[in-house]
Formats: sequence, structure tokens, C-alpha cells
Amino acid sequence: MNIIQSGITNQKASIAIIVSRFNQFINNTLLSGALDTLTRIGQVQEENISTIYVPGTYEIPLIANYIAKYKKYNAIVAIGTVIKGSTDHFKYIASETYNNLSKISIKYFIPITLGILTTNNLKQSIERSGLKMGNKGSEAALAALEMINIMEKLKINNN
Repeated sequence: MNIIQSGITNQKASIAIIVSRFNQFINNTLLSGALDTLTRIGQVQEENISTIYVPGTYEIPLIANYIAKYKKYNAIVAIGTVIKGSTDHFKYIASETYNNLSKISIKYFIPITLGILTTNNLKQSIERSGLKMGNKGSEAALAALEMINIMEKLKINNN
């Protein structure tokens, strides 16, 4: 049996982080968690990390598609927060964003991990950005590192 799995350190990884400015006070905490994880735990060099700000979560897939097309980065970490309001707008933004990021990831063979919160209220967003429920930006960074390493192992095994 051939088992392929990987760790999370990769000093040579090149990672783009796309961050929504909407709900920025939450997203800044998610971004801090992602950056700390990438540099401290993943040992990624700071010069290999690009942070790109977009107006809102809905705009993340367009930039992810542009980045993926040119293959400059090994992975993309998407960071945003969508908080449920009194209309269905929340559902459509979250669904379209997730679906489009998944399609881009598969089309271009690039890991795109989600540090995007979809919560019912502000309290849940705060809890998931570094308090009781961990930091989803950090978790997305860990997933990106592991996926980069797994894909590198798969390339080696297929050559």
C-alpha cells in the first residue's frame, strides 16, 4: 500500500493571501493568524507571501482566478467574513464565493483554502477569528501548506 501524506513546513512555498476589506476588523485577525502560521509554523519566507486586499468576499474569486492563471503561487488563502443579515444576500454571497473558488482550484490545480467565515452574527465571527473557536485564518494557512506539500509529493511520485 502506498500512502501519501505530508507535513506543514515548506520554506520555499509561495503563497497569496486574498483578504476582503469588508468586515476588516474581523479579517485583520484572520490575516494575522494566517501570517503567523505561515511564517512561524510553516517556515515560509516573508518575501514569498503576498497579501492582496479586495473590497469584499464576493470579489475574492476574480483575483484568485487571475492569480491561478499565471501560476506564480503554490497556493491561495482566501480570507473574508460574511455575516447573516435580515435578507438572503448572505446565502448568495457565500455560495457563489465558495463555488467559484472550488472551480478555480480544480481548473488550475492550485490549492485554495478558505479562511472565510460565514456566521449568523458578529459574536460568532469574533469567536472564530481567534477566541473560543480558534482562528480560521490560521487553519486555512495550515491546510494550504499541507496541500502544497501533498501536491509536491504527488508530482515526484508521478515522474
